[in-house]
This record gives sequence, structure tokens and C-alpha cells, in this order.
Amino acid sequence: MQKVTLNNGVEMPILGFGVFQVPELAQCEQAVSDALEAGYRLIDTAAAYFNEEAVGAAIKKSGIPREELFITTKLWIQDAGYENAKKAFDVSLKKLGLDYLDLYLIHQPFNDYYGSWRAMEELYKEGRIRAIGVSNFYPDRLADLILNSEVVPAVNQVETHPFFQQKEAKKVMEEYGVQIESWGPFAEGQKNIFQNELLASIGAKYGKSVAQVILRWHIQRGVVAIPKSVHKERIIENLNVWDFTLSEEDLVSIATLDVGKSEIINHFTADTAKRLNGWKIHD
Repeated sequence: MQKVTLNNGVEMPILGFGVFQVPELAQCEQAVSDALEAGYRLIDTAAAYFNEEAVGAAIKKSGIPREELFITTKLWIQDAGYENAKKAFDVSLKKLGLDYLDLYLIHQPFNDYYGSWRAMEELYKEGRIRAIGVSNFYPDRLADLILNSEVVPAVNQVETHPFFQQKEAKKVMEEYGVQIESWGPFAEGQKNIFQNELLASIGAKYGKSVAQVILRWHIQRGVVAIPKSVHKERIIENLNVWDFTLSEEDLVSIATLDVGKSEIINHFTADTAKRLNGWKIHD
């Protein structure tokens, strides 16, 4: 598995397995078990996915040495703030059945994320988290957090895919040494992406699926990707991307698909802030 080196020297697999929108615990546990068996070592979950217990169960049953795994979870808006973040971290760790996390992310740039970051900096210094980062932080908020914090985020997990390539945001992350990670690497199926003529024609050249082309494109851009599937054959297929390389011509062609904005979520509206702040994950 190819890896990237984070700004603190920690190595992270460039391709992992995500479990967003797999809240049914038995299904999630089976999917993670299938992913681990296939060879994935990066597993990405979140408190707001309601499936940390299932991820933990699959990890335990796998028998894979802990040091070979890279486990990520995230702090939800409801648990923002210094004291709340520390409590939420302990809850997530217990649900996962782990002694430490490889990566802990602030899930959304809302509520008291500065207080959360202070707590996470302490947990990081204590060795309870190997790396800390953020998710959904656009360039202005990312730069502001960096300029007013001691520890620079190791990762920023953002929506990025062929239709929303985040070129300018990626430049800002590179400026500060923050690793870009893609959620929704397949655009959550938007714009009929799996039947896209350009991506399909590129795939045909290499005997690869559209999904494999997209993942290879992420990898060649240096973007960590965490595709999700509950189908074993697709889980295996998504990992089979190491035996071909997209040409420069392919990359230039895929660049033309960028529409420069999200069609999944707009973090800059009041409605989004209201909706996400209203999403409660516990009493």
C-alpha cells in the first residue's frame, strides 16, 4: 500500500475505507471485515456515523496487529469545546475498543472548534492520538486555525472528486503542509459519475472501471481517498488500482470535468450551519 507522510512524520495509507452512511451495525462490521481482509489498513469513521462500535468489532475480530492499522474518527459539532471534546474522544475510543487513535478530526467548522483544537493538541502531546486534523475546513478557516494554533493540522478531509477538484484549496493545504483527504471520492454518485463518458473511455484503455480510474486520479494527485462500499466485490475492486498509471493526457482531460463547486453541500450558507448544528448525535 502506498503511503503519504504527514507533517509530523506519521505515515498514512493513501487509500482507505470509509463507512459514512452505513449505520446498520451488522452490515458495517461485515463491510469493514471485508475491507481489512482485502488489504485495507486505513479505516475512517466518525461519531456522527453511529457505527464506531461496528468498526471496533471488525478490528478486534480481524486479528491484525494494531500498529498495522490507521484508524480515524471525528468529533461532532455537538461535542465542540475543550471539555466536551475530551469527553467525546474518550467515548469514541471506548466504542472503537482502542487505546489510541491514529487520526482525530474536527468534523465540521462550526461551534467552538478552537476549544476542541486545544483539547486535541493536548491529547496529541499526551500520545493518545498520533495525528490531529480537521474536516470541511475551507481555505479561510484552515488558515485562520493554523495562524492561531500551536499544532498545524496534519490532514484536512474535504469533499473532492472529478466534479469538484478543490484546486485552490489544495494549494493552500500544500502551502501549510496539510495533507488533503477526499470524502465522497466518487461524488456520492452525482451527475451519473459511474457512466461518465470521459471517465469510461479512459477506463477502457486500461481495462479498468470508472471507480478505479477515479481512485487512481486521486492517488496521482497525492490525495488520500476513502471510498465506501458494502459490496465485497467492489471493496476488492477499489483496492485494485496499483497496476496502471493515468497519462498526463488523461489527467488534463479529467481536469475539464471540474465545475468548481459542490453539488452535495454548501458550507457557506446559513441553512447549512443551521442544519448541521441541529444534528444531535446524543441526548
